[in-house]
Amino acid sequence: MEKPKLPIGRLESELLRIVDRHDQTSLQIREQTEQAKKEAIRTALHVSDLLVDTVNAGAEEIFVNEKRIEFEIRSLISTTMRYSKQTNQWLVATRALNTALKEIGDFENWMKTMDYDCKSITAAICNIHKA
Repeated sequence: MEKPKLPIGRLESELLRIVDRHDQTSLQIREQTEQAKKEAIRTALHVSDLLVDTVNAGAEEIFVNEKRIEFEIRSLISTTMRYSKQTNQWLVATRALNTALKEIGDFENWMKTMDYDCKSITAAICNIHKA
């Protein structure tokens, strides 16, 4: 079987048509690829922005919490210092009271001793006077 032979002009036009179709298809594929590339870049940028926003929101929350904790620490230190001073004042007052009570006890003991001595002297004088 023999192939039908095309005239040379027609062969050239067919080849030109095939090359044209190939060029058009290549151009369409290139445009689609470029469009897909641009869309991928846009999507990647959007995802990147979302990730950065998420990280920044977490960092901001951590920063706010850190400031709150620092404020509470300062407040607790101040309260602790105030209570420490008050406790020291109470200790001084308690020691002074203990000292005063000891002195009262010592005075009472001295009074009892004096009373006993006075009674002894009085009894001795009475015995001397009676004899």
